Amino acid sequence: MRISPVWNKQFAERLLDSMAEGVFTLDSQGYITTWNPAMERMTGYTAAEAIGQSCRMLKFSKCFDQNCPSSMRECGILEKGAVDPTECHLEHRDGHMVSVIKNVRVVKDENNQLLGVVETITDLTELNQVRMKFEEAQRKLAETYQFGNIIGKSHAMQEVFNSISMAAKSNATVLIHGESGTGKELVASAIHYNSAREKGPMLTVNCSALSESLLESELFGHVRGAFTGATHDRIGRFEQAHTGTVFLDEIGDISTYIQLKLLRTIQEKQVERVGEAAKREIDFRIIAATHKDLASLVRQGRFREDLYYRLKVFPITLPPLRRRREDIPFLANHFVDEFNKKTGKSIQGLSTDAMRLLMEYHWPGNVRELENAIEHAFVLCRDGQIGIFDLPVEIRQIEYFSPAQPAEKPGAPARPAKVTKDTLMQLLRDCGWNKAEVARRLGRSRTSVWQYMKKWGIPLDGARQ
Repeated sequence: MRISPVWNKQFAERLLDSMAEGVFTLDSQGYITTWNPAMERMTGYTAAEAIGQSCRMLKFSKCFDQNCPSSMRECGILEKGAVDPTECHLEHRDGHMVSVIKNVRVVKDENNQLLGVVETITDLTELNQVRMKFEEAQRKLAETYQFGNIIGKSHAMQEVFNSISMAAKSNATVLIHGESGTGKELVASAIHYNSAREKGPMLTVNCSALSESLLESELFGHVRGAFTGATHDRIGRFEQAHTGTVFLDEIGDISTYIQLKLLRTIQEKQVERVGEAAKREIDFRIIAATHKDLASLVRQGRFREDLYYRLKVFPITLPPLRRRREDIPFLANHFVDEFNKKTGKSIQGLSTDAMRLLMEYHWPGNVRELENAIEHAFVLCRDGQIGIFDLPVEIRQIEYFSPAQPAEKPGAPARPAKVTKDTLMQLLRDCGWNKAEVARRLGRSRTSVWQYMKKWGIPLDGARQ
C-alpha cells in the first residue's frame, strides 16, 4: 500500500514529537536534519541550534568502542550499517555529562543509496538514580545484617552490632560472653578493626590451651635463664600488642596466679617479664571472652572479684543460635556462597525441607556447627541444591522422630524413632538399595537395616520390588 508523501511527512513529524526517546537524523554528509523535542530536553540544544550541525557537538563517549571521531565516514557507521544499543555519555549544552543508551541505524533507498542515519537516544538519568538508590539500600541492608564477618537480622544480633559499634569507639576493656561456636573471636576482631587501634596488631591467646607456666611466658614474656629451657629472651603477647589489642579467649580457665598478674598488668599498664624485675610501659587494650559464668566462679572463690570487674567494664553477650533462629537462613546461604567460592561448585542454596530441618534443630554447637553442617553437605551434594540427606545425620534424625514422641530438652542427643516398612522402602529406593547409606541416613547400624528387611520380607537386592 502506498501512502501520500504529504500525509507521511505529517505522520512522521507527529510520531517524532510524541516519542519519549530522543531521536535525530543525519544526512549523507553527517549533518543533523531532524531533532525531536526529547533531544531538546536531554541535551539543552534547541532544534534550531542543532540542525545543520555535526553529531560531534554531542561528544559521545563511545562510538564503535572509541571516542567520537571527526566525521561520520571515520566512525565506521557506513561500513557497519548499525550500532547496537550501547551505554555511553553525551555532553549537555551546559557541560555536564548525561548517561544514555545510543542506538544507530543507516537508512538506504530501494536502490541501496545512502539517505542518512537515524539515531535514538534513551536518557538513563532517572534509571541511574533509581539504581543508585537501590545500591544504597542494599549497602544499608548489608550494614544492618552484617558487621564484619558477623551475620544476623534478629533483634538480639542488632543489639550485639550496636554494642560492637559503641565498644569500637572507646578504649574500655570488653568481656564477651557466649556459648562455644557463637563467634566470640569474630566480635573481638570487629571491635579491634573498627577502633582507633585498627592499625595496631591484634594478638589472640587461648588461655585454656596452655599450662600456667606456658601461659605466663606467652602473655608476659621471659628473660634468658628464667627457667629450665629459657635459652633466650622472649617478648610476651602484651609487648607484641603495643598500640593494639590482646584477645584473651576462655579467660575463665586461668589460674589464680595468672589472674593476679593479669590484674596488675591491667591496673598499671606495665608488663614484667618472667625472671626480670624491670617493668615496661605498654599501650594495649584487652578484650576477653568466656563461655563460663564468671559471676558464679567469683561466688565460688575460683575467680578474683577485682579482676572480674576490671574485665567486664563493657560486657557483650552473644545469643546462642537456637535463640536467633531467624538468622539461620541468612547464615546458611552465606556459608553456601563461601563454600561455592572455595570448592568451585555452583550449589543454589538448600531445599525447603532441608532448610526446615535447620530451623528445627537445636544447634548445641551454634554457628560453628551450622558452618560444619553446610561443609558436610557440600561433600555429599550431587545436585544443584542441598537436600535433606546431604545434611549430617544428627540433624536428619529429626525427620524420623515419631509425632507421639515427647520433645527432647535442648542439648539432648537426638533419638531415631521407630522405623516403619514404608520409611525403609522409600530410603532403599532413594539410596539404590545401598544398605550402608540407608543405615547412615537412619542413624542406625547396617545390621539393624538387614534385620528390618528380613523381618518384613524385603529382598536384599530389591529384585522383587
